[in-house]
Amino acid sequence: MQSQNYMVGDPLSLERIRSVLVRLEDTIIFGLIERAQFAHNPRMYQRGAFKELVDTGFEGSWLEWFLKEIETFHAKARRYTSPDEYPFTSDLPDPVLPPLSFPEILFPNKINVNASILSFYVRYIVPRITRRATLALATTKRAKGIVGDDEFEDDGNYGSAATIDVEVLQAISKRVHYGKFVSESKFLENPAAFIPHILKPNPKALEDLITKPEVERKVLQRLQIKAATYAQDFSSDGSPNGTVNGNGKLDVDGVMELYESYIIPLTKEVEVDYLLHRLDGLSEDDIQRLAHKGTQSS
Repeated sequence: MQSQNYMVGDPLSLERIRSVLVRLEDTIIFGLIERAQFAHNPRMYQRGAFKELVDTGFEGSWLEWFLKEIETFHAKARRYTSPDEYPFTSDLPDPVLPPLSFPEILFPNKINVNASILSFYVRYIVPRITRRATLALATTKRAKGIVGDDEFEDDGNYGSAATIDVEVLQAISKRVHYGKFVSESKFLENPAAFIPHILKPNPKALEDLITKPEVERKVLQRLQIKAATYAQDFSSDGSPNGTVNGNGKLDVDGVMELYESYIIPLTKEVEVDYLLHRLDGLSEDDIQRLAHKGTQSS
């Protein structure tokens, strides 16, 4: 279940972290392409909309139920004992398998922003990326004499759409929470630069220390090329049809906005929050040793 072998190499190497983030870009883009083939299906995201679930005592949405069921199984298979995995569901069962012995990579913390990720995905991303399929559904329904709100209701593919939703959400979650690895790597490289802004909390100064505008620019540039390429339709011989953005399999601008306006900023929030708690529980002597280490290496 764990995607990273933390027993080999340096998990805090910035090169290794970068390779993980690059792979997650592919996972997220392909997941969005798959989700875009189905209509919005807003009923899936409304709490209490399925009587079948309410009758079992579950008051959440179809997607929340799906997450609970899938993450319950994943928890039993010890997925969430891995330092790069964070569930959307609380009160999960203990693993059936004995725990793996991971090295202590990250400083102990309880940061989990999945509630924000889920809300943004449901309220903003899904309606945008499914726009084309939803409009096509409405056209089909009008041809059958179905008009008004019922034109845009849904296509009934609740299971297929929710399966993809879960995969995309888990990939976005891993990408955002990987900010902890970035923060830990940069902190250990030069603790003395961070410690004053942690002791006298200065989130803006910490954000400035971890922000690399040129790196972010390259991420967005790479992402645009990938999304535009993957969103194309291809002919039978494998050559691209040259579809224009907006007419392919995915709203490329939507993917760019997802990263630029949400994933990258939220990752920074995680990074700064992690750093603000990086000295929790450490003695003054421990902090001085860290600061001295940073002074020596700078």
